Amino acid sequence: MMAAMASRRAPDESTTRPAEPVVIRMSPMAHFASGFLALGLLVMITVFPTWGAVFMVLPILASVAIVRLRTVADRNTLTARTLFGSRSVGWDEVDGLGFERTSWARAHLKDGSQLLLPAVTFTTLPLLAEASGGRVPNPYE
Repeated sequence: MMAAMASRRAPDESTTRPAEPVVIRMSPMAHFASGFLALGLLVMITVFPTWGAVFMVLPILASVAIVRLRTVADRNTLTARTLFGSRSVGWDEVDGLGFERTSWARAHLKDGSQLLLPAVTFTTLPLLAEASGGRVPNPYE
């Protein structure tokens, strides 16, 4: 009776639908830094009225970067979205990942080039490992 019930169970959800892409982005709390930058630049407006107003573009650009920069990974592709564009590569093109002077990871590609992965830090590697289907090893296991 138990064997008959087990055979009637619905198929495992992970095998019937494709895995959702993992989106790794900067924390929205980073907008507070943009706000503090804007407050600091308000002082410049009182001292240098024309140039101070021009510098108020910097906090806006910082907020746009916080919203735009991200890395999207699924079982087949890895996409790095930058401030002015994005680049997608297949996992078969990735030779490995590394961390250099920045805190964000870089994908070392088989053609010798590198791809900066925005917002991918050592702590978010388990998310990337799961999304890659095991192509990226989980450093915590």
